[in-house]
Order: sequence, then C-alpha cells, then structure tokens
Amino acid sequence: MAKVYYSTIFEHSVDKVWSKISNFNDDRWSGDVTESSSENGKSGSTVGTIRVHTFGGQTARSDLRAYSAVDHFFTYGFVGAAPLPIADYQSTLRVTPVTDGDRSFVEWSATFDCAEADQEKISTSLATSYQRWLRALDKNLA
Repeated sequence: MAKVYYSTIFEHSVDKVWSKISNFNDDRWSGDVTESSSENGKSGSTVGTIRVHTFGGQTARSDLRAYSAVDHFFTYGFVGAAPLPIADYQSTLRVTPVTDGDRSFVEWSATFDCAEADQEKISTSLATSYQRWLRALDKNLA
C-alpha cells in the first residue's frame, strides 16, 4: 500500500477554512473542478453521499466515508473507476488550529494500491495536486 501526504499552514482561522471545504459535495474551491454535486441527494456532511465532479475533462465519483464538523476533517474514496491507475484509494483532508496566532494547519493524506513501478509517479502526482488545490483554496480565502 502506498501513502502520500501534504501539509501547509494557512493564515486563516480553522472556522474560515472549514467553512469553505466542509461541503464534501462541492469541491470547486480546488480551482480544477468545474462541476461538483451529490449523485444520491445526500448532504455534503452525510457519510454515504456520493460526489460526482468534473475536472480536466474527466469525471470521478467519490464517497464520503467519515466526517466530523467538530474535528474538521473528512475521509473519502473513489467509487467505480478512479481517474488514476490505482485501487483502494482512501484520502483524508483535515484542518487543525495553530494555537500561535489565528492560523490553520491543513493536511491531506491518502493511501492506495497501484503497480509498484507506478508508485513514485502517482504519489508525486497526488502530492503535487494536493499542493495546487490547497494553494487555490488559500487564494480563494484571501
């Protein structure tokens, strides 16, 4: 099983960051997603919702597996075919307060299976995507 991790500090409060990302069904804040909605009509904070989103000419389906408004995180995975040659993808996006100032520690991690020969390339691609998406979020919050 491969792992990927990216983290950063935002000069925004946890509440401000969480208010932007807390609706799992709407990830247009990433800058790459052009359409995003619930396939099964469940809310973006309801475990079991299936998000359908379009980005870069691709469509992917993801299911919300864990969610906490108190601890400011959600965990999700792909439903059906993933947009990368991977299997068993599970990812968590978490926001934690930085007590030195009104800032936030934001981390995005994932585990997945893939061909061993592809592991480094896919891990780098995911980490780069997490970085790009979080930079877009930070810009959106400014």
